[in-house]
Amino acid sequence: VQLQASGGGVVQAGESLRLSCAASGRTLRGVAVGWFRHVPGKEREFVAASSRTSGGTLYSDSVKGRFTISRDNAKNTVYLQMNSLKPEDTAVYYCAADASIITSSLRNPIHWDYWGHGTLVTVSS
Repeated sequence: VQLQASGGGVVQAGESLRLSCAASGRTLRGVAVGWFRHVPGKEREFVAASSRTSGGTLYSDSVKGRFTISRDNAKNTVYLQMNSLKPEDTAVYYCAADASIITSSLRNPIHWDYWGHGTLVTVSS
């Protein structure tokens, strides 16, 4: 699976952005997809995921209620709608995919097989 993330940019606090992750090489049906973010000097942080089986979603506490992960199977694309952005959301955002990951492992980046290049989100105060 090849993943291409896009949609990052510079916004002010309180504004919204939508990130996209276009997949190629195989369908995302039955594949778990997720978003992580990274700030230099810190570990890669889990943001959100959609499981491969039930399609259920999972969010980190820091983004729950503000971010929404969704899929468009016809476009083989995953989205991350980010609302009410805060300066602490500033990071490089990465999408990930895995065809065999179990739900209990979704938060851990080491369990994901496929990664896209990051897209930078900068939120100014």
